[in-house]
Amino acid sequence: MKNTTKFWLTSTLATLCASPLAAQETMGIDEKVNQVFSYLTGPFVGLIFAPFPGTSFPWIVMWLVIAATIFTLYFGFVQIRFFRHSIQLVKGDYSDPNDAGEVSHFQALATALSGTVGLGNIAGVAVAVGIGGPGATFWMILAGLLGMASKFTECTLGVKYRNEYEDGTVSGGPMYYISKGFKELGLPGGKFLAILFSVFCILGALGGGNMFQANQAHAQISGIVGDYPGWITGIIFAGVVFAVIVGGIKSIANVTEKVVPFMGILYVGAALIILLVNYDKIGWAFSQIFSGAFTGLGVAGGFVGALIQGFKRAAFSNEAGVGSAAIAHSAVRTKEPITEGFVSLLEPLIDTVVICTMTALVIVISQQLIVDPVTGNYTLNEAGSAIATVNGNSGVALTSAAFGSSISWFPYVLAIAVVLFAFSTMISWSYYGLKSWTYIFGEGKTSELVFKVIFCIFIVIGAAASLGPVIDFSDAAIFAMAVVNIFCLYFLMKLVKKELNSYASRLESGEIRKFKN
Repeated sequence: MKNTTKFWLTSTLATLCASPLAAQETMGIDEKVNQVFSYLTGPFVGLIFAPFPGTSFPWIVMWLVIAATIFTLYFGFVQIRFFRHSIQLVKGDYSDPNDAGEVSHFQALATALSGTVGLGNIAGVAVAVGIGGPGATFWMILAGLLGMASKFTECTLGVKYRNEYEDGTVSGGPMYYISKGFKELGLPGGKFLAILFSVFCILGALGGGNMFQANQAHAQISGIVGDYPGWITGIIFAGVVFAVIVGGIKSIANVTEKVVPFMGILYVGAALIILLVNYDKIGWAFSQIFSGAFTGLGVAGGFVGALIQGFKRAAFSNEAGVGSAAIAHSAVRTKEPITEGFVSLLEPLIDTVVICTMTALVIVISQQLIVDPVTGNYTLNEAGSAIATVNGNSGVALTSAAFGSSISWFPYVLAIAVVLFAFSTMISWSYYGLKSWTYIFGEGKTSELVFKVIFCIFIVIGAAASLGPVIDFSDAAIFAMAVVNIFCLYFLMKLVKKELNSYASRLESGEIRKFKN
């Protein structure tokens, strides 16, 4: 099975590498590659994102939301009960510098956040609000709060079942806790499911975590400075990314602990300025969000449309349940696996509840969505598929227009944020893909270097090519990770409950004490 998987994965990567490069020769070849790839992968993409019969609600979104709800109830609203303790852990109050691991709680959180805080927070939210109206924001926040419990579950297991090596390095993530956890519980199929997860993770890392980021960053930069060849952006990004990832998780963490706070403050700060300039509309915006959540305010799909778009954006943004973040959190310095579960639950809060909500508020307050002055409802576009917007903008263009409506030069700030978001997502997903790669092909400097070079080649391809089906396939692969991961978490969550009860009792008794760092 392992050799077969290696052969299949190597062949797939070789095909993906060769096809986009050849596609650069002529437009005709590019279109032909897209058609062939779409034909081969279309059924898989269609299966992952298929809607429930008679609706436009993808089943994969409900798969994530139901799991988040179950984990929230099973662990007794852990995201509320241990929120204060989570902050203390991130501050390092309980960090023993002698514990095994490679990075601090804060660095692990920053690395994982850099993988989720990306273009989806800018363009994806605009799409959700553009289709589902302001009410989509309410459901997005709710799904984000529930998703905190999913992160807690998977990241606790990531640390509990990680591999710790003599040189101080560690490897962890779903592929390790699935294989080890299933073996501990006497369940069959753990190794197969772990390899399947790893394959999906590698494909997702090269596409959605890499090519898409490079492609969209180039589009934003060229929109500001003028059109120029995408391979130039690709080579620059590839060089910078390689310089970071060649040093491993410590190098990545050293960068993300600086980049993530900076880009978060830059983006949220810009949003706050817009809100302050339009402070008299803040109350109105929140009323639009709450009333739109239950009435739809005339948007496409009404109330159900708002709910679907909100849940979909939250699921696609914070990746709670996908299992990717557990790979980064596994590298933390701690002897208590549950502590990283507490730290990780802050991710959906920051990513979805804070950053995505700020984007939605700016779009609503800037009044880029056209309202019918007679009914007070939003006006649909000619196709009736989304809300009509000023100048017909959608996606990242809608967000840019919203920021620029108050201060003309803010689109330049947004462009910087897009580049930083794309860069941080790429370096984090390089680590996720790397750990999945080494799980299949084995640990070692040569194996790691091969993947890092392949990853950087795909950055150039992504920035230079227009390969929609490849991106669609990689996005489907990322959510296929969630199918495998959540299925396994249902069997393993009782192990997390045991860890939680033990830690909570020791924390309450005073056995677990703060460290003076």
